[in-house]
Amino acid sequence: MKIIWLGHGSFRIEIEDQVLLIDPWLSGNPMLPEDRHAEAIEGATNILLTHGHFDHASDIVKISKRTDAPVSGMVELMTHFGESEGLETTGFNIGGTIKLGGVAVSMVPAMHSNSLPDGSAPAGRETGFVIRGEGHTIYLSGDTGLMADMDWIGDYYRPDIGILSAGGHFTMDMAQAAYAAKKYFSFETLIPCHYKTFPLLEQSAADLLEALPGVRVIEPEVMIAIEV
Repeated sequence: MKIIWLGHGSFRIEIEDQVLLIDPWLSGNPMLPEDRHAEAIEGATNILLTHGHFDHASDIVKISKRTDAPVSGMVELMTHFGESEGLETTGFNIGGTIKLGGVAVSMVPAMHSNSLPDGSAPAGRETGFVIRGEGHTIYLSGDTGLMADMDWIGDYYRPDIGILSAGGHFTMDMAQAAYAAKKYFSFETLIPCHYKTFPLLEQSAADLLEALPGVRVIEPEVMIAIEV
């Protein structure tokens, strides 16, 4: 399995027979050089969308049409992209699981807010995902604050890999992400995201590393594969 950070909350995950793009934000993403955009989305088989904010969803139409990759996510948001933009979509909801080739993707709660990319209207609930394949279970939190739902997510799915929003201001910060990891999960590998992008976000994961000495905490580098 390869987990590749595209900057901010965007990821490319190569797992089983799938190349999954999670919240792929290209245009205006200050962390992803423009000359790497094509490489970042090459071969995509499916797109997963946690919520509709511009820094997660503004390139969904362009990327889906360029790659022919269908989009999956919260049903109201998928209805919008299917009916308004003609995309191939799969809408599901919290508690639901879909199969993408050899990969199982379950939708779990997040605690944030959600709207269409232009902010014009609400678009169902914000979400996270649990992704299972190759003998691993990934909990991808999406944009979220601390929440009690992490208790049952950790207990029920028992993820060994965590990808947690940890930049503060709009989501958990590093200290809160460390608290969540210790209280609710037993991660072997933990990858912070949604940080460094802008000056108002945390710029280092040092506090997370210090707080979790028994966990393989990896500060991701853009377009550098983390192999698990």
